[in-house]
Amino acid sequence: METTEIARWCAELDLPRSYAELHRWSVENPEAFWKQVWDRFGVIGDRTDDIITRGDRFRTTRFFPGARLNVAENLLSGRTVDPITHTSMTFNNELGHQRSLTLAELRELVSVLQQAMHRAGVGVGDVIAAWLPNVPETMAIFLAANSLGAIFTSSSPDFGVAGVVDRFGQINPKLLFATDAYLYAGKAHDTTERLAEIQGALPTVEATILVPYLNAEAAPVNTIGLAEFTKDLTPEALTFTRVDFDHPIFVLFSSGTTGAPKAIVHRSGGVLLKLLSEQKLHCNLAPGDRAFYFTTAGWMMWNWLLMTLACEATVVLFDGSPFHPSGAVLFDLVDEHEITLFGISAKFIDAVNKADMRPAESHDLSSVRTICSTGSTLVHESFRFIYDHISSDVHVASMSGGTDLCGCLVAGDPTSPVIAGEIQVPGIGMDIAVVDDAGERLDAGQQGELVCFSPFPSIPLRFVDDPNDERFDAAYFDRFPGAWHQGDFAEWTEHGGMVISGRSDATLNPGGVRIGTAEIYRQVERMAEVEEALVIGQPWDNDTRIVLFVLLANDAVLDDELEARIRSTIRTGASPRHVPACILDVPAIPRTRSGKISELAVRDVVVGREVKNTEALANPEALAHFRDRAELR
Repeated sequence: METTEIARWCAELDLPRSYAELHRWSVENPEAFWKQVWDRFGVIGDRTDDIITRGDRFRTTRFFPGARLNVAENLLSGRTVDPITHTSMTFNNELGHQRSLTLAELRELVSVLQQAMHRAGVGVGDVIAAWLPNVPETMAIFLAANSLGAIFTSSSPDFGVAGVVDRFGQINPKLLFATDAYLYAGKAHDTTERLAEIQGALPTVEATILVPYLNAEAAPVNTIGLAEFTKDLTPEALTFTRVDFDHPIFVLFSSGTTGAPKAIVHRSGGVLLKLLSEQKLHCNLAPGDRAFYFTTAGWMMWNWLLMTLACEATVVLFDGSPFHPSGAVLFDLVDEHEITLFGISAKFIDAVNKADMRPAESHDLSSVRTICSTGSTLVHESFRFIYDHISSDVHVASMSGGTDLCGCLVAGDPTSPVIAGEIQVPGIGMDIAVVDDAGERLDAGQQGELVCFSPFPSIPLRFVDDPNDERFDAAYFDRFPGAWHQGDFAEWTEHGGMVISGRSDATLNPGGVRIGTAEIYRQVERMAEVEEALVIGQPWDNDTRIVLFVLLANDAVLDDELEARIRSTIRTGASPRHVPACILDVPAIPRTRSGKISELAVRDVVVGREVKNTEALANPEALAHFRDRAELR
């Protein structure tokens, strides 16, 4: 407790030393709190004394109006580290290739890219798009673009042509940075044919710069190699264009499968302050720490990881499969680089558990102080697996938020006990609540909608191509006026923690009773015979029935005996109303590219609706297994 940022804040504010007290103060004194975030964490920029100007609606509230800053300047400042010796970034891939950049070397790379972009006419408000793997150049391209006041967006190279065009085609990029190939699970995937199609569908792109990954030879026709793009340029002192606090920094894209992805425009100062508050307080990240998150450049956790540079941490990058050549690859990475913040998904922990791995027996892992998990619910068994078989002396920080706010609504607390199955605390500076359909706050143990009643800096600026903010308001504010509506089904626990039971638009309603899908997954996926599962509500006989799909492990067979045990497990572990009416086995479960199970896409297939955005799925072919199940009709 004494070494945490939370303890230091409490001591200086003369508060009882608990996160709950600091959170209460932050919600009751928002102007003082966000000013403290700026000042305590050394944000570089021109701050005004006007901290919050409240609008007539939740989304029109403005933070730090009149302030000017540059995010890249803050990420590259190196206030307390020696740029010559401090390792800013370390890259690894599944071939075993490694390279590191000191802060000085990163600044030099950014300087050359900055000059090249300036030479290409890039200025304030231009859009720079990156179709790249998780390599240092991707982060350096962001830093260079942002230093000039340009807007950055990225997508991973496993996206197909339609997926890239659906995203980048909405935002009219001026420059496109792309790769020749990427690696996954021991296989090289050439991207040059897809790149030619993408170029033809993006008429605003003035130049395509190829960042070579596997082939360092000449760039394909109609592209410029990175070396050619930066030719004759040498590192110079960096310059930074300071912009308004609300100037766009990123365009992130929703991963839904119900239509074209939403292009979400985020604010420069809002993202910087929100993630500084999360990483410093909830994750206790400090200068010299080594931060890793398993992600691609197509998931918002890449942006989250990038922003740890503002904490003067070393960013550890990995590109490839977390199970190639074996499931030990990420744990090898932890020991080799002495990672202190180890970020993974709930699915990864579940897969390691089901593979019967015991990392604590095969690895040291003593450097890890925090294990962050997001992407989906971390169930009770996964908490216990971490403490029993990865590290008994670690803070497990389950988090939930998302692309919409480029951050977390609920997160971890390094100063209080971790309770299996619970997210520990509401986000700092955020008045989080669970409400009923009328918007009234619910007590512990009552399930309802997750909302935030207080404005926060990283509320998105807008959606692209959304006149009068109609889709924007419908997404977040129309359901509960005066609150941010996250779209999750949740409940507080008696410990003050939170359990999220799934997306509220995927909530099941058999007999008119709302139940979350996570409660079913927890029971089913603990069974050795089940690799993973997917559950939907299907309209049936003027009601809704629960349909459970299971991907079986090894040589398991879905016979009458296994079906009976699945139902019994759910009935005993959850309740009789959670028991599915129909259980079917499938050879694959569709997931989004960020690893989330796509319940809505399967529900659409089952009821006969078209899935409009299959490019959002990592394995869209899996939908055919659900479409062909005649017994569902």
